[in-house]
Amino acid sequence: MLAEIITIGDEILIGQIVDTNSAYISKELNRVGIQVYQITSVQDEREHILKALEEAKNQADLVLVTGGLGPTKDDITKQTFCEFLGDNLVENPEVKAHIEFLFQKYFHKAPIAANLHQAMVPSTAKILKNIHGTAPGMWMEKDDTVFVSMPGVPYEMKALIKNEVIPEVIKRFNRPHIYHKTLLTYGMGESSIAERIVDWEDALPAHIKLAYLPSLGKVRLRLSSKGGDKEALIKEVDDQMEQLHALVADIAVGYEEETSVTQKIGGLLLKQGRTLSLAESCTGGALAQEITQHAGASAYYRGSIVPYATELKTSILGVDAHLIEEHNVVSIPVAEAMAEQATKVFGSDYAIATTGIAGPSKGDGDDEVGTVCIAIATPDRMISEKFQFGKARERVIKKSVNKAFEMLLKEISKN
Repeated sequence: MLAEIITIGDEILIGQIVDTNSAYISKELNRVGIQVYQITSVQDEREHILKALEEAKNQADLVLVTGGLGPTKDDITKQTFCEFLGDNLVENPEVKAHIEFLFQKYFHKAPIAANLHQAMVPSTAKILKNIHGTAPGMWMEKDDTVFVSMPGVPYEMKALIKNEVIPEVIKRFNRPHIYHKTLLTYGMGESSIAERIVDWEDALPAHIKLAYLPSLGKVRLRLSSKGGDKEALIKEVDDQMEQLHALVADIAVGYEEETSVTQKIGGLLLKQGRTLSLAESCTGGALAQEITQHAGASAYYRGSIVPYATELKTSILGVDAHLIEEHNVVSIPVAEAMAEQATKVFGSDYAIATTGIAGPSKGDGDDEVGTVCIAIATPDRMISEKFQFGKARERVIKKSVNKAFEMLLKEISKN
């Protein structure tokens, strides 16, 4: 059972937006046993769309298309589908009524002709109700291949996938079971992990695949398999994962489907009745963003100061100006002072502090671009370290975030 995803829109091809739709659709299809064979992005151009549809028909059982369904002249997906299917557009009264309802409810006026044109759909299409927008989803078929067309607006597409597409796919297709389990590790590179688990990996059954997914200081280890017996499949993969976990227990954070490093940190802080604060300079709030994305973080997270300018480390955070003069703003003593002051300002048990030069210029620091100092204040001691994370700004920030959480997790886990 193979699927293909086609995204339509010049905005993707010129890099104006990132295609998050395909990632979401792939994950949802995989969850119900459908393997994505290919993801294709095409222009809002008739011949390009027709070519992509024809190629997809010859290699996939299910083709999901997003984009090109708006009320403007550059949205040509429906007309192109009609040409591809040998069909014609007709007005769907249910879609028209839904458009009128949305305009009255949210804009308190009648829709204009361009909006009502969205009620024109291929005559053979089954309508999938878009509860959040005016462009309907459409379920169409040609030569034993199912085509599903959806708007490109992410929250509209997600609702259609969840409420309309996946239930219909489950009813329509016989699917194998696909099962993934992913272990998140921190603080060791993939080559070192591979060396440690080589004997276990060599003994893996052929139908269970191991993937190494490295990302700036952390490595995800994913086991995947598929088959007809769901319970047997899950048990076999879980048994192998238990063996893998035992081999890397010292660097394992948890299973990606169940937790993240920040969730694990939060769980440990809650269990110990401890709190956390942040003093972020070079990371600019990236640590706080990772923590606050989880509901309930306020139970252990006190707050953050982002003293990006050097003078604010003194005037707001309270770091001694003479310390900065003597040791340089990017230094272990300054990072430690920032962490200590954060615990005082916020009344927290733990604090992370970052100070560094993310680049591309050196700013107020004397060290090379990519130099970062990280300090962790704990109830018992201060730990700190100086790193060189390279010269790419985004990479420096991300590595700093990952390393800071790795250091904090190790300290919290000792209690």
